[in-house]
Amino acid sequence: MLTTLRIFSVNHQKIPNMHINNMCCCKIRASLKRSKPRGCLGRNYSSLPGLIGNDIKSLQSIINPPIAKIRNIGIMAHIDAGKTTTTERILYYSGYTRSLGDVDDGDTVTDFMAQERERGITIQSAAVTFDWKGYRVNLIDTPGHVDFTLEVERCLRVLDGAVAVFDASAGVEAQTLTVWRQADKHKIPRICFLNKMDKTGASFNYAVESIKEKLKAKPLLLQLPIGEAKTFKGVVDVVNKEKLIWSSNSDDGKDFQRKPLLEMSDPELLKETVEARNALIEQVADLDDEFAGLVLGEFSENFDLLPAEKLQMAIHRVTLAQTAVPVLCGSALKNKGVQPLLDAITMYLPSPEERNYEFLQWYKDDLCALAFKVLHDKQRGPLVFMRIYSGTLKPQLALYNINGNCTERISRLLLPFADQHVEIPSLTAGNIALTVGLKHTATGHTMVSSKSSALAAARRPEREGRGKHRPNSEGQRLLLAGVEVPEPVFFCTIEPPSLAKQPDLDHALKCLQREDPSLKVRLDPDSGQTVLCGMGELHIEIIHDRIKREYGLETYLGPLQVAYRETILSSARATDTLDRTLGDKRHLVTIELETRPVEAPSVTPVITYAESVSEDLLKASHEAIENGIHSACQQGPLLGFPIQDVAVTLHSLIIHPGTSTTMISACVSRCVQKALKKADKQVLEPLMSLEVTVNGDYLGPVLADLAQRRGNIQEIQTRQDSKVVTGFVPLAETMGYSTVLRTLTSGSATFALEFSTYQAMSLQDQNALLSRRIGSV
Repeated sequence: MLTTLRIFSVNHQKIPNMHINNMCCCKIRASLKRSKPRGCLGRNYSSLPGLIGNDIKSLQSIINPPIAKIRNIGIMAHIDAGKTTTTERILYYSGYTRSLGDVDDGDTVTDFMAQERERGITIQSAAVTFDWKGYRVNLIDTPGHVDFTLEVERCLRVLDGAVAVFDASAGVEAQTLTVWRQADKHKIPRICFLNKMDKTGASFNYAVESIKEKLKAKPLLLQLPIGEAKTFKGVVDVVNKEKLIWSSNSDDGKDFQRKPLLEMSDPELLKETVEARNALIEQVADLDDEFAGLVLGEFSENFDLLPAEKLQMAIHRVTLAQTAVPVLCGSALKNKGVQPLLDAITMYLPSPEERNYEFLQWYKDDLCALAFKVLHDKQRGPLVFMRIYSGTLKPQLALYNINGNCTERISRLLLPFADQHVEIPSLTAGNIALTVGLKHTATGHTMVSSKSSALAAARRPEREGRGKHRPNSEGQRLLLAGVEVPEPVFFCTIEPPSLAKQPDLDHALKCLQREDPSLKVRLDPDSGQTVLCGMGELHIEIIHDRIKREYGLETYLGPLQVAYRETILSSARATDTLDRTLGDKRHLVTIELETRPVEAPSVTPVITYAESVSEDLLKASHEAIENGIHSACQQGPLLGFPIQDVAVTLHSLIIHPGTSTTMISACVSRCVQKALKKADKQVLEPLMSLEVTVNGDYLGPVLADLAQRRGNIQEIQTRQDSKVVTGFVPLAETMGYSTVLRTLTSGSATFALEFSTYQAMSLQDQNALLSRRIGSV
């Protein structure tokens, strides 16, 4: 019955007439046509899920496991906390790989872009699907570097739970706070894994305290470490009062012993565990009324008699309610503590049906899916990753794109394992899939089975009396929910090797923009050069490298420049008249308007109209007026950077009959620019929040260097043997900071930068910038 499985290293696996589902490790940036086969990397993959030797599991369980048995989770953390290493161990213990990959060796499953292997960092999120004790887990390994925060954001949008990985020697770090806030925004239940317990300086208590203080979370200690740093050899299961010891003779960590704690052999450990268990029971009882009733009733006299199953169910409910976070510990690199983490993922994190998505009730059983990532393959065109919330997805199915207001057809449905692909005939709710054939779908688009289905879903709340007079209700908002793309803070020019290669460069940039919404490309109106706008130095460096490797173009980058903004400090009025005759038609517009600063930060201009302006005129020319205002605010009067925090009020408008909308826009734009030039002007510069971790011996030179960079130090904390400096520094002053910091501290310090806000420059700094940019103040 089973057709021979043929593995094509460059594309996909196909099993004819078989409904094999989710046999995958979904790499959310898979190069679908590799120049080198996977085999050359020396990795071995074991049998596909569902295939054990020559035996075949129940086809139904392989195609679509019960929704209660599915877990969509993400792994998130600060850079270098051990996310990818943890994912590698999970893959190994679940049976999908036969050898352990290592980030330092560049042979991990989820980091297979050349840039990821060379740098030892995760750049694009990777989803890995595996089975564990009867559960289907779709796991996403996300980047920790601040330049790739959008990768984390768009993947968290489609997850049901998350594992936050911490370096036990450092606790909560800068980027940990960022990803934690992102998870809070999407209301994602999570568990904490204190990794690197074997590292010198590792402290379980310190890491737990930092979770309490910095994340304002309530940690539930489900495990205690047996030893720390070099003496770390296992963990204590607090819930079951057992100890898990990993064999020192085992190279891969598969062999470990689970033994009950006994008074005779481990009196001290047992006493500590009983105290921790009693504290855990009291903590959970405070947060869960059902469990509190049980504890105060049957087991009030002796907590030891409380069954572990009852406690686990209560921890599951508390985790779902996000009132506390379970905490586990281990060392992924030393292969300790990963199997209990897998058990905790299936036991405490929610299934898709346990997450409350309000908008789903309006769809009933109709298809509803969210596109959360787009790739571009040279052979197949755009490839779209989707999370299915309800209904079933099939090849050759026509989908209606609510955001794009268009209908598209899926040609094929794939589930990728790393850079190989399995073609499947259908996929049900709760799963994540890759679709081929959707040419207009972008990140954040909502896909449904038809336009009538979307209209029916929109009408249902009104019918039930919930949606009337609530156009911005939760259901409507989530229906079109996407991903907020941050504004880029760095830009530089990019040039092809010759003019003949310009179309190839344009094509490459267009493809990369579809894959990465945080990359912006624009044309400089004065020089005609192509300008790349990105989230940081590393982001632009990676894009440049990918253009060379994937598209074969040797491009030249100009110097990195900072994306400043401009604003005004005073109000100004202006009047303008545009009178043109084109052919036999006269175009005449007279306009009077006022620009003024606004207190609340606003990237786009706030537009208002005086009562004296005719409503009939506004109806006919409203769009042209707003286009003109927005166009004028794209280039400020000082340096040509976008204007923000500005309000524009239209006081008078006279339009000659037959005047085109283009002429109206041109007149409005010119008038706004006149008003902006009259007002007092101010340059705004991007301000970065900075965290530097440095040995106490080098603190002085680091602080002195930050003072020279116009840095504003907020506080200096002590973390184990190191000092942690937090503060703010202008982005313009951070160019090449990593090299300087390495030199000052003999390579021992680390730092993390994150965009904070735009702040006004001092008059002295502004004049210095103007003189550098235009030659005179």
